[in-house]
Amino acid sequence: MSFLELSAIKKSFGPVQVVHDFNMAIDKGEFISFLGPSGCGKTTILRMIAGFETPTDGTIVINGRDQTALKPNQRNIGMVFQAYALFPNMTVFENVAFGLKVAGKPRAEIEARVKEMLALIHLEHLAERYPYQMSGGQQQRVALARALAPKPQVLLLDEPLSALDAKIRVSLREEIRLIQRQLGITTVFVTHDQEEALSISDRIVVMNAGRADQIGTPSEIYNRPATRFVASFVGTLNLIEAQVEDPDARRIRMGEQSLAIQDPLSGLKGGERVSVALRPEAATLSPTDRSDAAIPGEVVSSHFLGSVVRTKLKVGESTISFDMFNDPGRTPPAPGEQVTLHFASRDLLVIRD
Repeated sequence: MSFLELSAIKKSFGPVQVVHDFNMAIDKGEFISFLGPSGCGKTTILRMIAGFETPTDGTIVINGRDQTALKPNQRNIGMVFQAYALFPNMTVFENVAFGLKVAGKPRAEIEARVKEMLALIHLEHLAERYPYQMSGGQQQRVALARALAPKPQVLLLDEPLSALDAKIRVSLREEIRLIQRQLGITTVFVTHDQEEALSISDRIVVMNAGRADQIGTPSEIYNRPATRFVASFVGTLNLIEAQVEDPDARRIRMGEQSLAIQDPLSGLKGGERVSVALRPEAATLSPTDRSDAAIPGEVVSSHFLGSVVRTKLKVGESTISFDMFNDPGRTPPAPGEQVTLHFASRDLLVIRD
């Protein structure tokens, strides 16, 4: 039996339905990320798990107990917000101890648990400081320690890194994942940042207009997107128009080239137009042992992105991007140059609406 179960969850605000029949089973100790654009329903689902919103329909079960009608303080859930939400008139020690004091824990137990939490986030030396005396990253680590101190059965993280600069975000998300694994706590993380979700999640829920377009591992979400929205939202994607040649043999035609692909063409007919996707990193200017397909085109532009150079190529009516690793001794192709792009036909994904 799953530890956290969301069954047929719906949520409406007046006449507007913002979550449509959402279902998911989460195992104990699993790290789940809800990924999607603003307004897709991901934060609403998080707030329903926390008890801040009540589902219009459906049930929320944690560890075998129906939580749907319980108030937030009855659910034993820890939550970390985007804006830290620390008490400005309390020290770090007092902030972390707050939930334990409200629960009426003995002083000795509170002191021991707070010291344990501060050691976990490596801020023991700042126990007597106030929030305004700390950096944003330090404040968010204190907020995490405060949420974990009462030993919640589920940890909820509502875009906790969005207010931090890029370098701190990377280090803190790795620290959050390390702590989560160390404690083995079931965690639900809401973000609109695909890199965050891909780097730290066991599974990702890609939300679109109140529905889960796809639920899967980071590798599944990125490499085998189930819908056009997932394919376009997660990572950079080339969409290429093709024609179904033989659906049973899984053959398509791109320009003058006939290709066998891995994706099934079930439900499609010969001669039907179809969109296929190709990730930028799957293409190269030099043929390899894997490549069995090639497309000629004209270079439109090259953009230096640090570790890679992303080049755009005009192919017929389409523009295709491909990535090359940065090589200081190699000059990227210049705009107007005619080149041939090589790739493996098995890397092509059929995108269905």
